[in-house]
Amino acid sequence: MKYIVLLSILMVLTLSFSQQDSIPEHETFQIHSSILKEDRTINVWLPKAHSNTQKLPVLYMLDGGIKEDFPHLANTLSKLMEKKSIPPMMLVGIENIKRRKDLTGYTTSKYDKTIADEVGGAENFRKFIVTELIPAIQKKYATTNSSSIIGESLAGLFILETFFLQPEVFDHYIAFDPSLWWNNYHYPKNLDTYLKDLPYPGKSLWFGASNTKSITQPNRKLAKTLKKKNCANLRWYYSDEVQEKHNTIFRAAKERALKWTFGNEQ
Repeated sequence: MKYIVLLSILMVLTLSFSQQDSIPEHETFQIHSSILKEDRTINVWLPKAHSNTQKLPVLYMLDGGIKEDFPHLANTLSKLMEKKSIPPMMLVGIENIKRRKDLTGYTTSKYDKTIADEVGGAENFRKFIVTELIPAIQKKYATTNSSSIIGESLAGLFILETFFLQPEVFDHYIAFDPSLWWNNYHYPKNLDTYLKDLPYPGKSLWFGASNTKSITQPNRKLAKTLKKKNCANLRWYYSDEVQEKHNTIFRAAKERALKWTFGNEQ
């Protein structure tokens, strides 16, 4: 039954991408990665009112293709900025090639290894983002030193893994329905180890889970562990989105997550 549930989750991973959104004005460029040994497509959205010399914080997004989540997130940012609910920022979307390879880390689970021809590429994908993409964005655009990352499902797993392993990379982490079931629930089983260096001053973490049991339970455990540790210097919030399904949580909760992270909502 567990594997049937997990397979169902994977089957709906791209359902939210299929909804049609108007494509905002944006820039697209290719970056060659010597780490990944391939060219990657990067989409960049900038607020309409910004000047070329105005330095902006950067929100990096996974599943950031034009046929993926990039258009609707850019449109949401635009709306929230117009309402002055969040400050101006630029959005950098990383388009997928082999999604399940890039977003998953090491696993000993036989089932995990059946979800795609290749899995376990998260370490190299993270190196690409940190050592190649971020410097390229900083060179090409006027940016501040503030950076954030957002994503859902396996992308949420990647985001939490980055938070656990390299918390210094980003200032703000936003993860919807992170797939913490990966590698036989490795991270939920070892939270004390991965959170031993708390607190992280200046960092924020927003994460939320839908009513999918294999996702809800480990994310609730993470929330309970953070509460128990009373990590005052880490600003964090867990949203129990039990009214949402795996394929609806991103669109349903994204505005609340963005307002909490970047606005005045606590």
